[in-house]
Amino acid sequence: MRIDKFLNSVNITKRRAISEDMCKNGVVTINGKVVKPAKDVKVGDKIEINYLQKTVSYEVLQIPETKTIPKTKQDEYVKEVS
Repeated sequence: MRIDKFLNSVNITKRRAISEDMCKNGVVTINGKVVKPAKDVKVGDKIEINYLQKTVSYEVLQIPETKTIPKTKQDEYVKEVS
């Protein structure tokens, strides 16, 4: 699954266009490398998002099969890493 779709489906971003812009502006990294919106995400990848005030890291636990998942199930797909 593409990184921009993944961030949207696991409720990290509200819209796919936002996650696409974040990737294009170099805010999103996977395993320490800046990625484009079409980069595939795999189980075990470390995703970092560099916001203005802080950096948030996530570990991919599984890839969603559907377009969106409920917010209550977010912990099954990504784990926030400190």
